[in-house]
Amino acid sequence: MDQRAIAPRQDYLRFETAVLAKPVEVIGRVSAELWVETDSPDTDFIVKLVDVYPDGYEALVLDAPIRLRYRQGLDREIFMKPGEVVQARIDLWSTSLVFNKGHKIAVHVTSSSDPRFEPNPNTGKRLRLDSETRVATNRVHYDAAHPSRILLPIARIY
Repeated sequence: MDQRAIAPRQDYLRFETAVLAKPVEVIGRVSAELWVETDSPDTDFIVKLVDVYPDGYEALVLDAPIRLRYRQGLDREIFMKPGEVVQARIDLWSTSLVFNKGHKIAVHVTSSSDPRFEPNPNTGKRLRLDSETRVATNRVHYDAAHPSRILLPIARIY
């Protein structure tokens, strides 16, 4: 799925490599470790791995969400407190792909990917119990104390 339509939006983070001088082969499980905070009791983060072609086409390779209330497992809910910074691990599953010479590897981080994933109302209430929603102010930290990152299993750089 082409990701270029979201480029003008202001509600996501975008990271990308320089243009690749050599092909990069990625084989295996991909994951992300984000250090995040929110002013809502619950919210989502979605990470997308994207192959950016020389002509600007942006091919979605993998994406996956995490609902923060389940960040320590689906068997328990742990709600957020304003100002609290937590680590969220997101399993993007596996791939086998060569990012070709002249392409870029991009990572997009957002809090919604509707209609692909059901939107989180950010209230902390059980989903679909009422129609209340709220706008969450979310932050992703990426500094020495909070090293947010994507883990790519690089098999080979040609």
